Amino acid sequence: MRKSILGRKVGMSQVFDEEGKTVPVTVIEAGPCYVVQKKTPERDGYAALQVGFEEVRGEKLNCPLRGHFNKDKVKPLRFLKEIRLNEADLEGYEVGQEIKVDIFSPGEYVDIQGTSKGKGFAGSIKRHGFHRGPTKHGSKYHRGPGSLGAKGPARVFKGRKLPGRMGGEKVTVQKIQVVKVDADRNLLLVRGAAPGPRTGLLMIKKSLH
Repeated sequence: MRKSILGRKVGMSQVFDEEGKTVPVTVIEAGPCYVVQKKTPERDGYAALQVGFEEVRGEKLNCPLRGHFNKDKVKPLRFLKEIRLNEADLEGYEVGQEIKVDIFSPGEYVDIQGTSKGKGFAGSIKRHGFHRGPTKHGSKYHRGPGSLGAKGPARVFKGRKLPGRMGGEKVTVQKIQVVKVDADRNLLLVRGAAPGPRTGLLMIKKSLH
């Protein structure tokens, strides 16, 4: 099974390595997560663990969710995610089991998945990196999207890069190094930037590469 945990992005900071050089890091409040449900091929058609993160008052949840947690006497949690794994790996986990940040260690590489910052409606220069037109007097093309294609079809083909909504999409950043693990405060420090805004939900998995 790929080691996985849910967390919230706290923000960016910096630490110093053994040589005294500054290392930019993203601070993530990772876990503790709890196993809420075990899914088996016989009952559900596939093997997976449903894990929850961040405790919440039961009255903030709807009735189906409250019943889902009460069924196995698991404390109510705000976020639920599934982690696919092999059927043989299911035996090592029990409903209610705690998963903490100490499953990772400094020097490991992880893949981090989150939702990118929403930018709203953006033009083609900001959204796709287009070059702008001439700025000199008489130019009537400055920040436009350019040609929309041939005249003959009399329509715009699908996939044309145009202005539109930007951001707010699932983003995965691969092979980020773990710099420090603070198990007492449930903090994970990773090198560089992680996707999403502050307080955004992140899925941290052991890197495939």
